[in-house]
Amino acid sequence: MLEVLKTVLPSPEQWQIIIEGMRNPMNSWERSDSYKTHIENPETGNTADFQFFLGDADHALMLSLANGGPVHGKYLRMIPVWLTINAPLYWWKEFDTYKVGTVCNSCSTMHKMHSRPLTMRDFSTEWLEPESRDVFQCVVQSLNTLREFYCDAGNKGDWYQMIQLLPSSYNQRRTVMLNYGVLRNIYHSRKNHKLTEWHTFCDWIRQLPYSDLITG
Repeated sequence: MLEVLKTVLPSPEQWQIIIEGMRNPMNSWERSDSYKTHIENPETGNTADFQFFLGDADHALMLSLANGGPVHGKYLRMIPVWLTINAPLYWWKEFDTYKVGTVCNSCSTMHKMHSRPLTMRDFSTEWLEPESRDVFQCVVQSLNTLREFYCDAGNKGDWYQMIQLLPSSYNQRRTVMLNYGVLRNIYHSRKNHKLTEWHTFCDWIRQLPYSDLITG
């Protein structure tokens, strides 16, 4: 199981400066046809917010550079994306391959795993057969017993047993900052992966603005 809980995208001003930088090598700023404009609220008539529109000429150049490889498409690394993801540890282990160009803050298993009893909803178990689910429920019960021991006595050994017994299907929430360059690498490396979590993540990528810059 993987959930993208929140996505924050570049502002119109950020898109504009990214395109300006992309056109620096050829001094072709006058050819830019992107723009930002006010968004009018039909109920109030207010125009406090802005919306960015990518022009055809800029879009064509961005596609051409992106398809030319990471050297020509380096502007992709200037397009930031922030998102909050809830996913199992076995998926995060693979995501950590893409450390370059990413920043991440995660919920702490070390400090907060014992803060409340664990339930089956804290784990990704959608592929477990009934017999395996029964075994897994015994593991969760054992974790909660160790949690009670630790909360009562503060024995570090009980805490260590929780950490070492914790299954890799435990769902952890992280807030991540990355960019279109990293996402392009992820997409083409993982779009056919056997983990369904990667397919869910690639589906999210395809919903981003101008996702063809990533997907090719």
